Amino acid sequence: MLPTELLMFRVKGGLVEPRRLKATTANLRLAESVIAAFEANLGKRRAELDEELRQLEAGRTDFKVLRGMAHLLTNSCATFEAGGDIEPSTVREKVFGLAQTHPPSRHRRTLVLEQAAAALSTERSLTPEDIGELLYSDLPDQQRMVTFDPPEPKELVERFNLAQAQGMLYRAYALVITARRNEPARYKQLLKYTKFFGLMVTVEGDPNYGFTLTMDGPTSLFSSTTRYGLAMAKFLPALLHVTKWDLTATLKPRKDLEWVDKSEEEWRFELTSEDEYVSHYKPPEEHDSALEAGFADRFAKLDTPWVLEREVDLVPVPGGVIIPDFRLVHPDGRNVLVEIVGYWRPEYLRKKFALLRKSGRTDVIVCVSERLNLEKAGVDPSDFDERLIWFKGVLNPKDVLGLAERLTGSS
Repeated sequence: MLPTELLMFRVKGGLVEPRRLKATTANLRLAESVIAAFEANLGKRRAELDEELRQLEAGRTDFKVLRGMAHLLTNSCATFEAGGDIEPSTVREKVFGLAQTHPPSRHRRTLVLEQAAAALSTERSLTPEDIGELLYSDLPDQQRMVTFDPPEPKELVERFNLAQAQGMLYRAYALVITARRNEPARYKQLLKYTKFFGLMVTVEGDPNYGFTLTMDGPTSLFSSTTRYGLAMAKFLPALLHVTKWDLTATLKPRKDLEWVDKSEEEWRFELTSEDEYVSHYKPPEEHDSALEAGFADRFAKLDTPWVLEREVDLVPVPGGVIIPDFRLVHPDGRNVLVEIVGYWRPEYLRKKFALLRKSGRTDVIVCVSERLNLEKAGVDPSDFDERLIWFKGVLNPKDVLGLAERLTGSS
């Protein structure tokens, strides 16, 4: 992401609009120039890269764009390390210790570096020049670029645009997302990232019309920090993998800027899946496990009017959300949810059954592998008896369909 000083936006009627670059020839050439500067400085000190970037920036009115691109490349595509096989702190300790034994003279530095080189030479012979370079090589501007994975110029422009949008959320204290019916596995990734970034989520809605996810925290808790807003900003690239959604964020205004309307008590930032921002997060796999993938493949070979849908439902429960693995839908409107429990860790099993119990839902078929020792895990599945399927090895979709028919009857 970008530091606050590199964010560019305007505010119209309380609505925040971040700066967004088009993939024009000029912008792509700028991105190409910044990338080329990094490539040319591979193996060199960061101070040399910074100097080349300053030369690129000279006379440009869009210097903030150049700095933003350089910041993103520095933090996501390049690796900087102190050079040499010896820790700079070790070199400094030796040099400073030797310096105390020599009276001030014009030859003092040379003598100290020569003696330090002789004392520190182990696997290879060090020169006084080597010692001079190692002395402060751990300082940021003296570190060398050891790796650089260059993006395409268009990718850098896209990353810059996303970083500007993320920056709008730094001061967010409430976020409302309307996620409509989506492709498989998208909801699960969405909830995974809300948990990973510590966001508190309230879920309402249904799979046919979509879900509303509200993420907020008492403003009194977040009035003096941007930590929650930063979490929302980090969450945004995950949201981009959801296929249809709208987002509205409530922000604290930047009263430190001279050009803003000081009378505004809050700002809004709005975004939709139609805005075509591009995520750099890895897209989710369609299936979480071979067990689920195998069940879906076997179901596809059956001649049945029932349709198997992948992770299209969010089931709110106190203290969490369940995303059942599948939803079975009949053309006459009947439907049931299917949860496959094949993971063995006791903590996972206890949490899974606790959430299923808290949900109060009676339309969830629970499929459990016989290899799991529920008793040892402290799990009693007896209250799921009418909706429980035990399977050994592979889950037979005919067993699931049979139970679905018994649970729902015919319309």
